[in-house]
Amino acid sequence: MQSLTLEQEFKLKVYKENLKKLTLKQSQKHLVEVLKQMMLKDNIIKYLIRNSYF
Repeated sequence: MQSLTLEQEFKLKVYKENLKKLTLKQSQKHLVEVLKQMMLKDNIIKYLIRNSYF
């Protein structure tokens, strides 16, 4: 796994602090949404790789 940039580390810290303010149910819903977005991102990357012409 790659290291995070300083900017990414900062964003992650802010994200963690905001998560602490959520209830368990809100956190679970948020986790599912984030995972869905990551899967969509993976699909886009796979599509772009398959359809690239290098």
